[in-house]
Amino acid sequence: MSDKKFSEPSNEQAGLQQREARYLARMKRKKEVIDNSIARADQDRGVCLVHTGNGKGKSSSAFGMVARALGHDMQVGVVQFIKGAFSTGEEAFFRRFPEVQYYVMGEGFTWETQDKARDIAAATKAWKQSEALLNDENIALVVLDELNIALKYQYVDLQAVIKAVQSRPVNQHVVITGRGAPQALIDIADTVTEMQVVKHAYQAGIKAQKGVEL
Repeated sequence: MSDKKFSEPSNEQAGLQQREARYLARMKRKKEVIDNSIARADQDRGVCLVHTGNGKGKSSSAFGMVARALGHDMQVGVVQFIKGAFSTGEEAFFRRFPEVQYYVMGEGFTWETQDKARDIAAATKAWKQSEALLNDENIALVVLDELNIALKYQYVDLQAVIKAVQSRPVNQHVVITGRGAPQALIDIADTVTEMQVVKHAYQAGIKAQKGVEL
């Protein structure tokens, strides 16, 4: 009896080999595309990021970047607009680091304060602190948390923000958060992410939780 049938691959083995060959070819093409894309990204400068949208995660993402920056021994400045009526976990945590300048300068959400003049005064003070950070070349990352809300209500001048962001130190990164980002700010940003709501615990009657929202 011939041993030929034992040396030839079965149909199943042949199919597997073909799939592996197609996979390897596909990954090779993908690597070439990615390598070419990386090679084209030859600029080394600070970037402006805008986190907006109605979904959860805008500030959380920004503070994740603060943690990354600290991992690289970078100096960080944080200004929180609007927020301030209650303490948060990120404030309690990041205040432990001397590398972080942390300013909570809001009076609470507008529907809580119900005092427009007070809200404008708080936002104006917060923006002056923000400008100082945006002019400091020693600060590698600036987080302007909920600034978009202050812009939406016109508590802070949009053109002043755009001018300060565009004239900041060349290697400084800035992250601006809050729903309703104005189009003019989106236009000058390098990276814009819009958070969308799919499902939120609050809609089911679950109050804000420490370590999740607070």
